[in-house]
Amino acid sequence: MLRFFCFITAIICFSACHQPSGIKEVITGADSVAISYYTGNGKIDSVTKVIILRKHDEMEKLAAYIESDQVAQHNCGYDGALHFFKSNTVIKPVYFRSNDVNCMHFSFMMDGKPFFTKLSPEAKQFLQTTGPR
Repeated sequence: MLRFFCFITAIICFSACHQPSGIKEVITGADSVAISYYTGNGKIDSVTKVIILRKHDEMEKLAAYIESDQVAQHNCGYDGALHFFKSNTVIKPVYFRSNDVNCMHFSFMMDGKPFFTKLSPEAKQFLQTTGPR
């Protein structure tokens, strides 16, 4: 009986931690994304470079990176922003922190609630190879 209870508890915890935010469905309908890179020190003080992506496969890959495991809320600044566009209108802004090994995440709002998701090493690599070199 104790094993069964532990098993059920583990399943509930696992599924609660991996609930999707719904961001992927919102941003996969975009026709372009503007990636703005800030100075890289966590402060939103100046944009150093902007990259526009229009390839659907790149945008889908980025959407999959953003729809990842949720992490605790962090107040450690941002290194850039992603603005997803559809018909020249921003449909969703997403901010990211990638230059601090202790604080790597995407942040965005969904249905009035803040979400913070893990920025994986693969996502960091994608942003680095797409952005400033």
